[in-house]
Amino acid sequence: MQNLFRKFAPTTSQTVGSSWAFISVVAIIMLWDVTGPMFHYSDTWQLVINTGTTIITFLMVFLIQNTQNRDAKAIHLKLDEPIRRVKGARTQLVELGELSDAELEGLREQFRRLRRNHPRKKRVTAELPASEE
Repeated sequence: MQNLFRKFAPTTSQTVGSSWAFISVVAIIMLWDVTGPMFHYSDTWQLVINTGTTIITFLMVFLIQNTQNRDAKAIHLKLDEPIRRVKGARTQLVELGELSDAELEGLREQFRRLRRNHPRKKRVTAELPASEE
């Protein structure tokens, strides 16, 4: 089941994020809107769109979250590889996702100090000629 969902989620996410899916949803909403007078804008007519959008939104939250989680894991693994390979690199940075908020804030402060103590090179900016109006 998990393997099936692993394949289903990214494919569905790509499809739902396409322009054709957007155009289809706009067409469905327009069709629903046009049918309003036929159903006298009844409670049932409104319930159809409300229920449909709620169910689809609910399912899409889980689908998108799964896709985002997989992408984040893949990106972290790709970034971990060069950290582990560079001599002198702080390999403990590979496990940043496991640190507490306080530990992350402490590490952030260390990088701020490093940035403050690091000499900055002068920035060269070219002056652009004034536009002639």
